[in-house]
Formats: sequence, C-alpha cells, structure tokens
Amino acid sequence: MIKTDILIIGAGPTGLFAVFEAGLLKLKCHLIDALPQPGGQCSEIYPKKPIYDIPGFPEILAGDLTKNLLEQGKQFEPGFTLGERAETIEKQEDGSFIVTTNKGTQHQAPVVAIAGGLGSFEPRKPAIDGIVDYEDKGVEYIIKDPEFYRDKKVVISGGGDSALDWSIFLTDVASEVTLIHRRNEFRGALDSVEKVGELTKLGKINLITPAEVKGVHGNGKIETLTVVKDGETSQIETDHFIPLFGLSPKLGPIGNWGLDIEKNAIKVDNSLNYQTNIPGVFAIGDVNTYPEKLKLILCGFHEATLMCQAAYRIINPGKKYVLKYTTVSGIDGFDGTRKEAPKAVVQAIN
Repeated sequence: MIKTDILIIGAGPTGLFAVFEAGLLKLKCHLIDALPQPGGQCSEIYPKKPIYDIPGFPEILAGDLTKNLLEQGKQFEPGFTLGERAETIEKQEDGSFIVTTNKGTQHQAPVVAIAGGLGSFEPRKPAIDGIVDYEDKGVEYIIKDPEFYRDKKVVISGGGDSALDWSIFLTDVASEVTLIHRRNEFRGALDSVEKVGELTKLGKINLITPAEVKGVHGNGKIETLTVVKDGETSQIETDHFIPLFGLSPKLGPIGNWGLDIEKNAIKVDNSLNYQTNIPGVFAIGDVNTYPEKLKLILCGFHEATLMCQAAYRIINPGKKYVLKYTTVSGIDGFDGTRKEAPKAVVQAIN
C-alpha cells in the first residue's frame, strides 16, 4: 500500500505543478499515470511543439516544460506509479480514499486530485484487418523502452511529432528504420522534419510517402507488412510495426466513480477550490468543467494552487496556514535542500 498526503491522478503539467505547491505546504504527493513517463500530452504527443502562453517564457517546448516542472518538484520527492490506470476508488471509515490501479497497485490518501488532462489516453489504432492479433507480437502503439528495438527492423507509421522523433531516435538503436506516412507533408516540428530528411538522404531512414500500411502478416508474430503507394502494393519485412497516430482521450473508469460529469468532464466548484461533489476529491486542469472554463495550462496551475490550500485544511483541520511569499520565506525541500534569497547586510553608520 502506497500512502501519501495528496494522490494525484495524472502526471501532466497541472499534476506536476501541484507537487510543488503541495511541497510548499509540507504535503507529500504521489502521482498515477497510464502513460509510461510523466508529462501527459506534452511528452507523449508533442514534446517538440512550442508553447507560447506560459508566464515568464515567451516560448518553451512542451518537452522542456515537462523537464522544468519535474526539476521544480524534485526537491519535494514525489512518488510515481506510471504505466498504470486508476480503476477504483473506495472511501474509508477514517475519511481517506484507497485508489487501486488496473494492475492492482493500491494507494491511500486523505485527498485525491484528478489531474488527468482530457482523461486517460488510449492509442488510436489504424483500421487494418487482423492487427489486434499481432498486438504485443510485434505491433506496439507506444514506445516504452527504446532498447527493446535494439538491432531490429522497425516500421513506424504516422506524421506527427511522435512518429518523427522516434524515427530519428531509433536510427541509433534499430538495425533498420522505415517511416511511412500517407502524405508528403508532416505535422511535426520543422527541425524534426528537416532531420528526417537529412537521415533519409544518409540512408538511415527509409521514408515512404505518400503511402499507407494496409495489411499485417506473420506466423505467431509480425513478419511483413503490405504497403500501398501510388496505387502499387509491396511487401516490407519487419520485426516491429509501430503506428503512432496519437492518443484518444477518455475519462475511463473515473467516469464510474460517482462524480458529476458533464460532456466527458468533471464538474467542480470553481468559486472555492475545484472540489467535486465528493468531499476530498478534486479535479484540476483540462479534466474539469465549470462556467467560463478555459483549458489552458496556466489555468491548471492556478487551480492546482487553490486545490493544495484546500487539501492542507483537510489534512490539518483547525490548523491555520499563513501564506508566505517564497521570495521571503525561501523553500525547504524534503530532500534537505534550502533555497532563499541573499539577506541584506545591515551595517551601522558611525
């Protein structure tokens, strides 16, 4: 059983920033995310897409924002349960909650904050007959460990950042990398598109456009793909086929937790602290809804801050918290670090 002060479901930007705000209040956080790494959409779908509305950053790449948020919260030593989806929630007699994942991992906390972005993500699967028969037998929709493809023939299909970035990365891992896209144009970052073009000229990526994978074949595991380009059909040998067509957001099992739901979002009280209809359970970021809701990362940061203040009052009933600016009080990390501004030197004048 993993015990913590605030259990955060979703390790996207809003959930990661909540770790920092909770840490300022001496509250410990643990995060659950169905993806194999923190960052949500920022790390999984568009790590190299620039974001322009983060305060203090005229421009920052989504992947860099994730790294910065992880670094900011590291001093408060958050725990992570990654690659698992929150399935059930049970209220205990002491008022705490036990949340169990699809793999049976149990977590207990007096406060639960749902920060699941647009919900749990499921891969968008191509409409190819028989592809489900090869799942985990050469067909993967998310790359969890690049070393898994060491010295293998890999075919990636897709036209976004994930397809481009992984094609580039795997050229140093796989024995052969093929990238297939149905258009000649890509939707990814310009530098990634240019890098793929360079690697194609060097013979490190076999680029096939405009083309589509129409069939998967093999005996027990995937062995060949049927590819159609300009109306002509060909066969490609491969050890792995990785369609990277993005992730489809779904509220998933959380939708069965007895929460007030409106259009696949969780209704919260925005006049106070983004608490749901279940006391002790909050929803912050894109997963929630309220009048005049804006689905912006900076709004999620604000919601996370107020949620943590409410969590403090739940965890420390009757104890008053006096807000202090970090510029004055500094920051004491759980890891023993201390950050504070230099003190002015006071000297008497004789």
